[in-house]
Amino acid sequence: MTYEIFDLGNVTLQSGVMLQSAFLAYKTYGRLNEKKDNVIVYPTAFGDQHVQNEWLIGKDMALDPEKYFIIVPNLLGNGLSSSPSNMPPPFDKANFPQITIYDNVAFQYRLVTEKFGIQKIALVVGWSMGGIQAFQWGASYPDMVERIAPFCGGAKTWPQTYVVLDGMKAALMAAITFDASKINQLTSADMRSVGRVYAGWGLSQAYYGEELYRDLGFDSLEDFATGLWETSFMKMDPHNVLAMLWTGQNADISANPVYHGDFDVALKSIKALACIMPGSTDLFCTTEDNQYEAKLIPHAVLNPIESIWGHFAGRGINSDDNKFIDDSLKRLLAPNTN
Repeated sequence: MTYEIFDLGNVTLQSGVMLQSAFLAYKTYGRLNEKKDNVIVYPTAFGDQHVQNEWLIGKDMALDPEKYFIIVPNLLGNGLSSSPSNMPPPFDKANFPQITIYDNVAFQYRLVTEKFGIQKIALVVGWSMGGIQAFQWGASYPDMVERIAPFCGGAKTWPQTYVVLDGMKAALMAAITFDASKINQLTSADMRSVGRVYAGWGLSQAYYGEELYRDLGFDSLEDFATGLWETSFMKMDPHNVLAMLWTGQNADISANPVYHGDFDVALKSIKALACIMPGSTDLFCTTEDNQYEAKLIPHAVLNPIESIWGHFAGRGINSDDNKFIDDSLKRLLAPNTN
């Protein structure tokens, strides 16, 4: 097994539902030092598993496993942690309960404290929905988290982002004529249309206009749409996708008993040094949204990734964007930033 399992037991979710025999899949890189102060938490994004995070981990990089103990927890619903695809009845497929970002981070906190005895986290970093989790860590545990670095992700799902995710959900539900009673009939083949919808949002107009997909080995726009978007989305379980879409659509670091929906107060409560990195051409996690958030976080810097790769500027594909993110993390982790 390339990852480990942390048994959560029977957990009461934010919704009030008790999820029985819940578990968190995670992978660690490097070693925990004696002081237990070299910890980086790096949650996964929508549809991703820990392996998709590994591009940002390596020798002489900011996330250097020879220096840091890096924990990559898998999002609930992603197929490795508790998910519709791996839970027995009564929590399988369409019966899987609604999981919030708050739930995810609370379970990650249990992993960090109960399994490893960690009380301080040097950095929480993440892309997209991983970025939302970084914000949530800062708001939920302000005295524990020293730095956060969300990239291409907001502290909540702003209205237009909600609409984008809703379009992806609608493309999947159309396969069963929007009949919720037929959700269990969905198959991975039905994910093809979801990939097509997301294709228009994941990358910028300039990316498509300059035909940069040719650099990835695709000869035409159609080849790119089928060879990358359709193929990658059809590898996902549709029930897992619906679960993660719900988590994404309802993400808000203040939607919990601590902040009672007061988004501004939640942002102001984050004590961590924050390096917030929007993609300059991201079409649905916008620089403007991050700008609002950064102004309210006491120790935040807005550091846009100047790139035509849109949301995927944070996906680990384009070397210039990767270097920008890594360099930014090195500056954030430098001793003089304490």
